[in-house]
Amino acid sequence: MSVLTAINVFRRRVMHSLTKNVGKSKRDLDIVLVDKTEIKRILICRPNARLGNLLLITPLVQEVSEMFPNCKIDLFVKGPLAPIIFKNYDTVHKTIHLPKKPFKSLLKYCKVWISIRRQPYDMAINVDQNSSSGRLAIIFSRAKYKFYGDLSDQQQHQHVKSDYEHIAKYPVYNFRNYLTKLGLAKSNSIILPLDLKLTQPELKKGKKTLKKIVDGSSKKTICLFTYATGTKCLSQDWWMDFYQTLKQQYADYTIIEILPIENVSQIGFEAPSFYSKDIRKIGAVIANAMVFIGADSGVMHLASSVQTPTVGLFSVSDLKKYEPYDNSSIGVDVTTCSLKDYFKILNGILNNGKLKAYSKAV
Repeated sequence: MSVLTAINVFRRRVMHSLTKNVGKSKRDLDIVLVDKTEIKRILICRPNARLGNLLLITPLVQEVSEMFPNCKIDLFVKGPLAPIIFKNYDTVHKTIHLPKKPFKSLLKYCKVWISIRRQPYDMAINVDQNSSSGRLAIIFSRAKYKFYGDLSDQQQHQHVKSDYEHIAKYPVYNFRNYLTKLGLAKSNSIILPLDLKLTQPELKKGKKTLKKIVDGSSKKTICLFTYATGTKCLSQDWWMDFYQTLKQQYADYTIIEILPIENVSQIGFEAPSFYSKDIRKIGAVIANAMVFIGADSGVMHLASSVQTPTVGLFSVSDLKKYEPYDNSSIGVDVTTCSLKDYFKILNGILNNGKLKAYSKAV
């Protein structure tokens, strides 16, 4: 671990320790929201720059938009991706960007906090209860209704949904509980999937791009993403074995590989491939495939967000927390699955019978 990394880890621990109780003394104030139309400006805080983490807040943004359809939403984030991801979200008014390296951009860092303080927000919502910057942004705002992202001690001991652990879902469940404290009826609707909100022109361009990748083949497409960061990345031997067997089992399909920004391939570039730094173009190509297979990564969540059935391969990550869901998607543990199991799962997905196939396979 480098000195800078060690300092950053220490800084995060200190900040978390200092902010973990921020807002707890005010959470249980008896404030009632009489008229939902008074909520016109909302701040949602997720100061993170990763593709996957930003895509994973799309269900919450959709939830807030449905609950307060006349509101404008500002997103407090990091990095350049949020404006691209939320490009077609009509309720998202603007994105506020916290510098990745605040000590190198101190003036910009201060301006961000000043802008949050100046905006007349009616409600402020923190997505991740463990985010120090998110909690501070909530208390720093002048919003009347402030949600810090966590449940009360009493609610934590109550029965929660079986899928509560999922990182895209528990912020929605927590927010719904918060709204009941304001006097609103609790929603029991199914939580919406991740959604990049691709347009029809984008999807058509993606289809044309896919045709070029497969040289005009009329075969249906299986899409692979063989890369992931750190220990999440499966070995070249694992991928080559999987790819060769996949080609044999699905000879009637064309297999393509989406390449990461690092432009590397765990199958030695043996399959037709697509490389782009534009996440909407990547998403549009994946949207035209029959199924996506890849390890836990931002691109896995991207595939899920364009409603392509997604098979997430998990080796070290918490499957319940990060697995793709909806649209016949599923996460599998590679440490317990055999190749035979994978193909039972894939057959089930391609035949719109995912749940039956999976229950038989593992």
